[in-house]
Amino acid sequence: MNGQVSIVGAGCGGPELITVQGLDALKRCEVVVYDDLIARELLDAAPKEAERIPVGKRAGSCSPKQEYINELLVQKAGEGNRVVRLKGGDPFVFGRGGEEAMALARAGISYTLVPGISSALAIPMEAGIPVTHRAISRSVHIITAHTAERALPENIPQLAALDGTLVFLMGLHALERLAQALIDAGKSDDTPAAVLSGGNSPCPAAVRGTLGDIAERTKKAGVLPPAVIVVGQVAQMDLRSPWPSVTVGLTGTEEFQRKVTALLERHGLGWHQVQRGTCRALETPVPWEELSQRMGNWLVFTSGRGVDFFFRDLTREGKDVRSLSGCQFAVIGEKTAETLAAHGIRADLRPEQFTGKALAQALLHHLSPENRVYLFDSAKGSGVIPEALGEKGISCCRISLYDTIYETALQSERLQYILFGSAGGVNALADDGYDLSGDTVPICIGPVCAEAFEKRFHRKPLMPPEITAESMVETLLEHESK
Repeated sequence: MNGQVSIVGAGCGGPELITVQGLDALKRCEVVVYDDLIARELLDAAPKEAERIPVGKRAGSCSPKQEYINELLVQKAGEGNRVVRLKGGDPFVFGRGGEEAMALARAGISYTLVPGISSALAIPMEAGIPVTHRAISRSVHIITAHTAERALPENIPQLAALDGTLVFLMGLHALERLAQALIDAGKSDDTPAAVLSGGNSPCPAAVRGTLGDIAERTKKAGVLPPAVIVVGQVAQMDLRSPWPSVTVGLTGTEEFQRKVTALLERHGLGWHQVQRGTCRALETPVPWEELSQRMGNWLVFTSGRGVDFFFRDLTREGKDVRSLSGCQFAVIGEKTAETLAAHGIRADLRPEQFTGKALAQALLHHLSPENRVYLFDSAKGSGVIPEALGEKGISCCRISLYDTIYETALQSERLQYILFGSAGGVNALADDGYDLSGDTVPICIGPVCAEAFEKRFHRKPLMPPEITAESMVETLLEHESK
């Protein structure tokens, strides 16, 4: 029998903007086919064993064709799976959800439709712009500025004659031509306009101006797609709360930011994504035979991510955990220990301080020269452990299972604090030339991170008493209260 497909709008922003119905479908699915611009935390809602298939479309990059996505949905449902097609915004607002529904109907596949919050409404509201306002604009018109031929919409004269709000999606590439065409069609060059990039965009930005200068302002600000263009009197409005609030800049991996944002939102604090770190697996060969045949090996993990990649490779090689019976396991931190335990192994060693230096010192109390240490970490990990062990004549084989790729967002004007969860995030931000305001208070998760920050930004950061996300936020709250 065929399975079933739920075409779900993920909303436009954090994971909390998905509907209850959409979240329920995710929790029960066997396959999730997802777009690029969604909150990655939503993928965690799907069962661990569910197949995850990315099919995101990004401007200027090679993307899967819509026909392929349609066939993929039909194929996966035809195999009897419960499939969630997770789309950014609302599936039926320039999301091609209609095309996917028609393809499923032709193939005789059952499907349900779950609405989402469209970027046409959410992104302007995020910037404080109401797309309708009884005294200013009593209509809103949503237009796509993206065509296969990169031509402008054909009805520019009719659009220019409208009194309401014009919202253009996918039009950043044509902004200058679009603005000029509206002016040529009779729209005043003094008409307020705004270019907004927000929601799950990697580079949030909000630029306001007029039809006459918005293209120049946007180019100067370096706005990157995706972006929403708003034209009309409401574009000059900013209804965000005028009362001062604490805004926190976030750096590091999605996993780290997920922990921190939950804590910040619990205390009513706003946050801005300064940097996005994505972990990518590396095809580094693991000497499985050495691990299984030698006694007294120590396997060392510095993160839960490394633990997951290790066991993924173990399974892919057709081996199981019993082949590691002669090994002992050491970890940094409670979370890494919990991840290891989830794979059926309790850590033999975990230092009280969650640092590489502390772990190296703890290992030296348990090792002899005939022991061999295998360190599984990130390509951007520090060399503290191998160096400390090498000084004592202990052999350490370092195997980098993954790397973290960082993207830096546009500068933000309103950061009171910025949080760093790793030295890698500090170095990546400095390498990108990020200009950290002297009024922004930096908080680094631990001594290695703090040392990297002081070296790159020539300032002393705050450091929490414990190396945890919870302790970082408590440090922020304590500083703010003073």
